[in-house]
Amino acid sequence: MSKQSILGRVTQLAKANINSLLDQAEDPQKMLDQLIRDYTNNISEAEQAVATTIGNLRMLEADYKEDVDAAAEWGGKALAASKKADELRGSGSAADADKFDNLAKVALGRQMQSEKEAKTAAPTIAAQTEVVDKLKSGLDSMKTKLTELTAKRDELVSRAKTAQAQNTMMDAVKNIDVMDPTSDITRFEEKVRREEAMALGKQELAASSLDAQFESLDDLGKTSEIEARLAALKSGSLSKPY
Repeated sequence: MSKQSILGRVTQLAKANINSLLDQAEDPQKMLDQLIRDYTNNISEAEQAVATTIGNLRMLEADYKEDVDAAAEWGGKALAASKKADELRGSGSAADADKFDNLAKVALGRQMQSEKEAKTAAPTIAAQTEVVDKLKSGLDSMKTKLTELTAKRDELVSRAKTAQAQNTMMDAVKNIDVMDPTSDITRFEEKVRREEAMALGKQELAASSLDAQFESLDDLGKTSEIEARLAALKSGSLSKPY
């Protein structure tokens, strides 16, 4: 996998719009569960890729340091050989002086080669460092996004359970409305009222019968008094009422 493809994949995943994905999902909870699994796997893969990229960068940096150190070392050797050649030439040993000058030239050549290799590696290291920084930032964004996904999933599950409980309660309330027991109570109450009305009617009827009987007794008393007065009148014993 190339560095560019790794960077592109991490960036794309880190910028994924959770809300947009959820809006398009038929079952948001399942979508979130799948996203969490995918994100977890992608983070694991990205971490391995980033670790490899970082490892390669560290190797380049180590090689660069070796080249820089080698250039300094060969520069020191060239200087030492040149000084030795100057000393020998000053003492009249021209042949030996030329030998050390040649050694100095060899050391300078090695120094130049090391410097060239270090100079060539420097831009690559700079570019690789930038890539690693972006990959690390992308990984951090992915981990943040995973935390958001997990929180969103937990929130959604909680809301779903609450909604389910509310729906269950509303269904129960609806069933109570359809099977309203108060209608039976109302019918029973009406029956009781009719029974009470009937009892009142019977009481009133009984009272009317008693009144009629007492009125008959009063009429009978008046008749008896009239008969008694008539008898007294005939016998001449009827006294004046005043």
